[in-house]
Amino acid sequence: MTLELTLQGGDVLRPGGLEMGGELAIADGLVAETSAGRVVDLSGYLVLPGIVDVHGDGFERHLAPRRGAMKQMAEGVVAAEAELAANGITTAVLAQFYSWEGGLRGPEFAAQVFEGIKAVRGSLVTDLLPQLRFEIHMLEDYAGLAVRVAEWQVPYVVFNDHLPHERLAQGKKPPRLTGQALKAGRNPDVHWQMLKDMHARRDEVPGFLDALCRELAALEVRLGSHDDKTAEDRTVWRERGARISEFPETLEAAEAARGAGDPVILGSPNVVRGGSHKGNASAVELIAMGLCDALASDYHYPSPRRAALMLERSGLLDWAGAWRMVSDGPAQLLGLTDRGTLEAGKRADIVVLDKQTQRVAATIAGGRISYMSGDIAARLVG
Repeated sequence: MTLELTLQGGDVLRPGGLEMGGELAIADGLVAETSAGRVVDLSGYLVLPGIVDVHGDGFERHLAPRRGAMKQMAEGVVAAEAELAANGITTAVLAQFYSWEGGLRGPEFAAQVFEGIKAVRGSLVTDLLPQLRFEIHMLEDYAGLAVRVAEWQVPYVVFNDHLPHERLAQGKKPPRLTGQALKAGRNPDVHWQMLKDMHARRDEVPGFLDALCRELAALEVRLGSHDDKTAEDRTVWRERGARISEFPETLEAAEAARGAGDPVILGSPNVVRGGSHKGNASAVELIAMGLCDALASDYHYPSPRRAALMLERSGLLDWAGAWRMVSDGPAQLLGLTDRGTLEAGKRADIVVLDKQTQRVAATIAGGRISYMSGDIAARLVG
């Protein structure tokens, strides 16, 4: 059941900026054209479009809090949704690895995650979208992967390459190989040989990728690349139809994406921290240069809200521009034109922040409450 309310007195973020002491009505799961239902006083609060998180893997802690501890994957998805809602996220892309690294990143675990999401997403308030992050050197896994993507109802696939090619080319074992092997449940010698075998067949990867991308494109799956380093990287992926550039590592790669009209996703923790934890390009600097379309939670669900607020407070962007990075920008990138802004006829996806503390007081997704706390709970329920 959706709410029918008129929210009055709060500062409402419209596409053109903040409307002080504004009014926002919701009915039938949408932002309404005129007043509707009961009036709720939201004086002292900010009323903003719900956050669209375009890439996050923070759900892992709920699905597998300890190795082997989580057997009911759907219950973990439900717990993850509660955290998303508490952080103002109304649409979330859950980014799951499909990797030779094994464990929480292995194919078996990925299948369980996607089945878990599929089982419960229809009963939850937050809109959950699964994403497959595929390690491109797993040549034995290409056959039938597109069919599994369709069965898992995955609308978005991103390609990764985490092989330590430089060390493999030198015949050197990568650091922490033994720990990585044991985490994946493999004998370290077997793991080391597997890495060498994948590296040896690297010249076969482009042909496999070209065919897979064609199959996925035929299924209308959205495609992207992860950690582009050079302009050439971006060109190669674009030609395969992988137009989204997730977390480009360099200014060169980000500029190449922007020059070709490819959407760029950056990590909101990078903004909050003031730089990349891996020493890559600074998200703040790329945003200042106009080289970012969306900020993602990456691994920390509170960060999109915090990053947008920091960008506004710093004066780098105004309210509309800063919040667009976590709402309309990611919505457009995902082709979700029915959300991202508070306009009549769009989904009633709303996050309400306490003006003083700037903490999330309530989250509404599709006109239904997914989270509320404190004083605002009394106002909405009362």
